[in-house]
Amino acid sequence: MTRTRQAVVIGGGIGGLTAAVALHRRGLRVTVLERATSLQPIGAAISLSPNALRALDVIALGDEIRDLAAWQGDAGLRTPGGRWISRSGAEAAAARFGGPLVLLHRATLIDRLAARLPPDTVRTAADAMLADPGGSDRPARVRTPDGELEADLVVGADGIRSSVRDTLFPHHPGPVYSGFTTWRVVIPVPGAEFASHETWGRGRIWGTHPLKDGRVYAYAAAITPAGGHAADEKAELLHRYGDWHDPIPAVLAAARPEDVLRHDVHHIAEPLPAYHQGRVALLGDAAHAMPPTLGQGGNQAVEDAIVLAHHCDDLAAYTAARLPRTTGVVRQAVRVARLNLMTNRAGIAVRDTAIAALSKAGPALFLRGFDGIADWRPPTGALPARAKPRVGEAVCSQQTQVGER
Repeated sequence: MTRTRQAVVIGGGIGGLTAAVALHRRGLRVTVLERATSLQPIGAAISLSPNALRALDVIALGDEIRDLAAWQGDAGLRTPGGRWISRSGAEAAAARFGGPLVLLHRATLIDRLAARLPPDTVRTAADAMLADPGGSDRPARVRTPDGELEADLVVGADGIRSSVRDTLFPHHPGPVYSGFTTWRVVIPVPGAEFASHETWGRGRIWGTHPLKDGRVYAYAAAITPAGGHAADEKAELLHRYGDWHDPIPAVLAAARPEDVLRHDVHHIAEPLPAYHQGRVALLGDAAHAMPPTLGQGGNQAVEDAIVLAHHCDDLAAYTAARLPRTTGVVRQAVRVARLNLMTNRAGIAVRDTAIAALSKAGPALFLRGFDGIADWRPPTGALPARAKPRVGEAVCSQQTQVGER
């Protein structure tokens, strides 16, 4: 009989769990090792664009997530005083890219993914280290506090500070500071009525968006030196954004200091030479961390996971499919960060005037920014339901392709 192949996924975030589900459906026996004591992520939301939703269709999760879409009516870009620079709507976005943009809490997506895995697949409080990437003549080995695991495939989904990446590519410089920090809150804001928006100021941005569960997701970013923190981050936000347009003051009034998360932003400026080595593949932030200015970090991790399942017998093909695309998305996110965090007053005036003119002449700028990104589709073919392989049949044959619904 054909032996069931073993996969070990290091990291239980969105990319790691998506990979685990896709590989499980390909017939591999999967173990997910998560360092944290639970799968519940730090409280923040994630925006899923049509490219990621099509990827989730491959594991029969896309429509379930689309049902969580809360964006209705107009949305767009504003100035701190409240003037709309550019407006569009959910219908225009869906028409342009063949599907909606969905904003949901990360915990919701994590829960839906974990529910598609067999019991005992995920081990929490499991600190893992890659001991040997393996090769054609030997399996990969992963060291854990409970002993070593051997695997036909190891997926490094352990985030921006990836130890797996450091083991595979010890001379790579790793992530660099992107020049700005971010704050995020997910809270109820009673009585707040607003259109979803992002607001660009001088070296600062703010976004406010409704979630399907009735809460509000708000985020802010500002150019600051790396490593800065305030004794009271809510007070810091009030200082920076308290006089901006509604509903920003209402969101700040509803937030407690402990609701506010602050993180410096880093990205991988120098692309890795490959996203694989031996029997190990990297995905998500471990491979191509990017600024959040396009909202594509999690989306690209989901794409990675589905393409990896498609190419799980040929990791060089996985690198060939993903490295050029994600490198381009990283560079575009860096360019957008420079645009929306400008500090020169004259340049800001020119920028805002140009955006308004372009948006009147055609699709809003934030929709144009998704061209070539949100229209991505998974590899053609159909991912089969999980089944035991026939005698003599490869579990992860390249002739059986992962693809769209």
